[in-house]
Amino acid sequence: MWGLGVLLPLLGAGALRVSQDPGEVWVTAGGGVTLECRVLVAEPWDLLRLEWVKDAGRRVLCATRLRPAAPTPPASCVARLHLAWHPPRATLSLSQARGDDAGLYVCRVTLEI
Repeated sequence: MWGLGVLLPLLGAGALRVSQDPGEVWVTAGGGVTLECRVLVAEPWDLLRLEWVKDAGRRVLCATRLRPAAPTPPASCVARLHLAWHPPRATLSLSQARGDDAGLYVCRVTLEI
C-alpha cells in the first residue's frame, strides 16, 4: 500500500501551494503506479527544490532543482523511479512495485531564495 500526504511549507500566505493526487493508492506486487504533485507559486520565482520523500522524510527518493525558464534538469532518483516535470505538475512513477515500497510518499517543495 502507498499512502500519500501533503506538505505545506510555512511561507507567506498563499506564496506556495502543493497538492498531491491520488490521496491513497494500493499497488499489487509487480505493478506500477504514478503519483502526482501539483505546485502553484503565487509570485515570480527563480529556483524551486522538489523532492519526493518516503516515510516522513527519512529517505529522499528523487530530488531536483527547477528554474522557470530553463529545461527540466535530470533528477537524481533511486532505482525503478522516474521523475517528470510538466509545470505545474511533477509526477513520480514507480515500476515493478515490491513489498518494501509500501509507505507514505510526500512531495516536498522548497522555494529557494
